[in-house]
Amino acid sequence: MSCHAPDDVATADAATSTRVALLGAPNAGKSSLFNRLTGLRAKTGNYPGVTVSRSFGDVRAGGTNLVLEDLPGTYSLEAVSPDEQVVVDALAGRLDGVPAPDALIVVADATTLRRSLPFVARAIALGKPTMLALTMIDELHARGGHLDVAALERALGVPVRAVMAATGAGVDDVRALLADVPAWTRPVVSPPTQDAQLAPWSRSVLAAAEYMPAGQDTRSRRIDAVLLHPVAGLAVFFATMFLFFQAIFTVAAPLQDLVEQGFAWLGAQAQHIPNDTLASLVGNGIIGGVGATLVFVPQIMLLFLVLSLLENVGYLSRAAFLMDRIMAATGLEGRAFVAMLSSFACAVPGIMATRTIPSSRNRIATIITAPLMTCSARLPVYVLLTSLLVEPGQRYGPFNAQGLVLFGLYVLGGLSALVAVAVFKATALRDASLPFYMEMPPYRFPSIRNVVTTMWHSVRMFLRKAGGIILTTTVALWVLLNFPARGAETAGMGDTEKAAYVIDHSYAASIGRFIEPIFAPLGFDWHICVGLLGATSAREVFVATLGQVASATDPEDPRAALMKMTFSDGPHAGQLVFTTATVVALLVFFVYALQCVSTIAIMRRETNTWRWPAIAWAYMFVLAWGMAFLARHIVLALT
Repeated sequence: MSCHAPDDVATADAATSTRVALLGAPNAGKSSLFNRLTGLRAKTGNYPGVTVSRSFGDVRAGGTNLVLEDLPGTYSLEAVSPDEQVVVDALAGRLDGVPAPDALIVVADATTLRRSLPFVARAIALGKPTMLALTMIDELHARGGHLDVAALERALGVPVRAVMAATGAGVDDVRALLADVPAWTRPVVSPPTQDAQLAPWSRSVLAAAEYMPAGQDTRSRRIDAVLLHPVAGLAVFFATMFLFFQAIFTVAAPLQDLVEQGFAWLGAQAQHIPNDTLASLVGNGIIGGVGATLVFVPQIMLLFLVLSLLENVGYLSRAAFLMDRIMAATGLEGRAFVAMLSSFACAVPGIMATRTIPSSRNRIATIITAPLMTCSARLPVYVLLTSLLVEPGQRYGPFNAQGLVLFGLYVLGGLSALVAVAVFKATALRDASLPFYMEMPPYRFPSIRNVVTTMWHSVRMFLRKAGGIILTTTVALWVLLNFPARGAETAGMGDTEKAAYVIDHSYAASIGRFIEPIFAPLGFDWHICVGLLGATSAREVFVATLGQVASATDPEDPRAALMKMTFSDGPHAGQLVFTTATVVALLVFFVYALQCVSTIAIMRRETNTWRWPAIAWAYMFVLAWGMAFLARHIVLALT
């Protein structure tokens, strides 16, 4: 799922004279404040020339329009990583097409203020109008700490406001300040920026503000005693993932049925279009194709919801720390696991997250193996094929059988990624291990607003992809599946028989039969081959392709149409296509194959060469074909 800047970026920038940048450390509450100030009006994109993502949005404060930009989280303004370099360049106005901000909002966690003050000092020293937004001050007080906000403002010489973005408290105070940025107070003497001077300056500021640090978070310590335990922690992690995949089928299934019924109704209405060709395009091509993908939106929403909850609660950083021991066995460290975990949503942001990895060889090893992690684009394919493999509602004891298969596929992808990393790190990308440091934020009850906003942002990107890449590819596939026209040859046939005949003698059938010998040992017929070809643009297109074929042959029950689909010619003519062995081989093929042009493009941009994307595509295709062949013959031997 690529993140390109929307077309309206230039319009928003041109119409607004004041630009305000949010900056601060990760986990300080910066993004929560950003979401509160911009709501669902936020936009995303990439900084020009780099793949670091940017978030920005319009804010109305009083009679003033502003653009608020959420800069990547950083602990320092002295760049040591690509992400930090982007922050430094953005503040200095060195990024093409991105003007330097006119003012700064520095976000700092009140419970770690002592550590944050050097960062605050360097931000103030930039000479721009600056304010400090203090988050987690309620947590500071709850843990026995103290801070006089007014005294801190006098000591720093810049506006200071306490905010609780989770509840919205204090956000109006920040908005009121944004209404008149030129009126912000500035220090008479700029704070020091040299390390030797910062320590005494920070002590004097904290003393003036009567700062007492928060006591130890006993709740987080007790929870971490279990979740960070080398044995119990791993057990909890895998149990959490297992229950999550069970929920995908049990919770999302009723919603999926409603969406499916809605698209079935829409498809039926398309048949009332007078022009038969247009009716087929709308009903079978657009509704039958794109609709076959969008029926899985409930599962995708649930996926993003759970990931957002785990991140906002503070569990994902623990998972990275826990997995550091396992990653070390492959030659990587916890930062690589963060990138791989991000790939559960999409490989593109997962690959972009490797920019925090200091070692270039470790970055490349992570980049070329992250696509093996099961992304949301595979989910529609897995759900469709699992429904052909296991009857809906089938259970093994208390567990949903389809959920068990899905969990196994995710585990297979994750383990395969670790094995691939270990192979590359032991051969072509051998490098010394580096120490891994990561802040452990205290456990917090997440803001429902923030969780929903994060989830909706991810779902919106998926829907935008469905409306762009998938729709375009689906229409192109409809043309290939329905032309050349066979009017004379199909005269007198019924609608279903006519549709089947046209598809079997279409351009798509010719293309599919041309590449079919490559996949014939896996049990794939030309229909599947066309789906695999379309899936190179986006994996979800495979579902859209089969959806078109099924809708054309049995619009009332597409799943039954796929179950009854047979080979139309060749040595297996008349035999069922989607046998157990073939479905298993197809599932395994999708576990390993690199079928996403966006991922390949981002690999090229991150490595600055076509060499590594070519290596990644080649080894994954060979692995996908070989493992699918092995899986098929194991199933045949057992059944």
